[in-house]
Amino acid sequence: MDLEAHHNESDRGTKEPQYEICLNHRDDHGLEPLGLMMNQAWYDDPKRLTFTFSRYKFAGKMLAGCKNVLEVGCGDAFPSRIVQQEVERLTVTDFDPLFIDDIRSRMVKGWEFADAFTHDMLSAPVPGHYDGIYSLDVLEHIDPAHEELFLANMVTALTEHGTMIIGMPTLESQSYASPQSKAGHVNCQSMPQLKQGMQRFFHNVYMFSMNDEVIHTGYHRMAHYIFALCCGKKTAP
Repeated sequence: MDLEAHHNESDRGTKEPQYEICLNHRDDHGLEPLGLMMNQAWYDDPKRLTFTFSRYKFAGKMLAGCKNVLEVGCGDAFPSRIVQQEVERLTVTDFDPLFIDDIRSRMVKGWEFADAFTHDMLSAPVPGHYDGIYSLDVLEHIDPAHEELFLANMVTALTEHGTMIIGMPTLESQSYASPQSKAGHVNCQSMPQLKQGMQRFFHNVYMFSMNDEVIHTGYHRMAHYIFALCCGKKTAP
């Protein structure tokens, strides 16, 4: 197809009028690129995006209505928009400036985060206060010797009646994980271990299991992923 024919083809309307909105968004906003991490997953294993999006959907539903939410370890923050739909303000942070630069380069009008900044949670508490904080696929990368400091610095930024969500692959899942998935995993935990750890900081810790994109309360040893939903912040761990 020559260039002129390509333009004629692309300028034609859709056969069903309800799909004209697709062309309108393309013309008004362009075609949005995937983030660095999502782009790699889409190339190597597309189904991983469905699992990731489901984790963010769960976090978003649990934090729905929160006014000021923080994501810790956001990576490229491509799926963070799912949480952003449910809360008033979403701030994202990661310790790797490469990902923060990627996020800022893809920011589009109408979907701007309240802020996107680099921060190492092992160095200090994050500035500000939030009524919701979540961290997905991060804690398993934190050396067990530094886990309490990492969590304490997160909890410091949480308001008295705020909610925190931690999501991570289970220890039991690692026998089936790919080499890339396991890279950097130094702190995968079973459900009882994660619950016990979060109870150092919260009066109430509710646990959920996940297999693929399905979240449930079934037998945790058969789960590949777990969530700790925490509230009732303790004054001191």
